[in-house]
Amino acid sequence: MATFLFDNIIFGPVKSRRLGNSLGVNLLPVNAKFCSFNCVYCECGWNSKGVKIELPRLGDIVPVMEKYFSENKQPLDVITFAGNGEPTINPDFSEIVAETVRLRNKYLPNVKISVLTNASNLGNEKVVAALKMIDEPILKVDTFIQSDFELINQPASGLSIATIVENIASNFEHPIIQTMFLRGNINGTFFDNTTDESLRVYFETLKRLNPSQVMVYSIARETPLSGLQPVAPDELENIGAKIRSFGFNVLVTP
Repeated sequence: MATFLFDNIIFGPVKSRRLGNSLGVNLLPVNAKFCSFNCVYCECGWNSKGVKIELPRLGDIVPVMEKYFSENKQPLDVITFAGNGEPTINPDFSEIVAETVRLRNKYLPNVKISVLTNASNLGNEKVVAALKMIDEPILKVDTFIQSDFELINQPASGLSIATIVENIASNFEHPIIQTMFLRGNINGTFFDNTTDESLRVYFETLKRLNPSQVMVYSIARETPLSGLQPVAPDELENIGAKIRSFGFNVLVTP
């Protein structure tokens, strides 16, 4: 199915279902997806093979960002690190975040900074320190069951959801958790992160993580794997209602 890549360092602003008017910052290549996951629903498609990977560095990003911030005339709610893969992979991530905070404070003091991260790099102390400088570090976790994690997110070898949970718990007192709910199959193996067992583990783990907010949503764009089934709005609302019953703030975006 049709997917797309962001072809600039700065893109948008776009109307985000969860964040409002969001100015995107892509810290990954503009000609390839580069990620520690290979999620079956990713709007950027599959991880690129046979493509030379060249990551934009601090010196490439800061001048572009400062020019845009200083000249911006459009209303913005948030500056979001997103783009063609996992932003914390960029080796200059912590320095880029520090410069973004400085420039935001100078030019756009009322605009928040956010990041969409799959939380796979929380074993890196510099990355964690940078994420804590950000107003809204959003940690993308779709399931807490390893077999579903491997099917839905297709992580790089050696990554486990248990380790990711431990890293979240040890580094963030009240994290923001974002979860995509969906169904589908890969080579005849069906996955569904809304089953009774999956939701039981999900709810119990949320109680442990004690999030400040949980963002619940489903598929709304083209996906690289065909045949994926979105979860109906009423099902999402039921999941959201259950999470609210634990005392957590929930944003459901069907």
